[in-house]
Amino acid sequence: MTNELTYTRNGDYLIPNLTIQETDQPIGKYGRMRQKYLQEHRPILWNRLILSEKLYPHLLEIDQAAESRLEQMMPELAKAAGATEALKASDPMKWVGLMNTCKAQAEEVILHELIMN
Repeated sequence: MTNELTYTRNGDYLIPNLTIQETDQPIGKYGRMRQKYLQEHRPILWNRLILSEKLYPHLLEIDQAAESRLEQMMPELAKAAGATEALKASDPMKWVGLMNTCKAQAEEVILHELIMN
């Protein structure tokens, strides 16, 4: 299936007839972060993805990859930080602090690997 662009004449200009793909899956946090990054820092890629109607699938793919990467990294980071179930039972506030630190570290990696790449 080829997506051939059609145009509408408006005076001396040809305006592309753009459509947005409808889907049931919402874009999550990381997809929206990628969208904002593309708009602000990579406008040529942003326009190319819009015109080829590949923006939404791209954002969904980034969001799913980021979520998967976060789920993979969190147990490893928590183990390295010493955020165990025993600590959770004995000192819940310290455990929460360690888990928040681990999540911030994981999100920083995701930001550099997937969002701003």
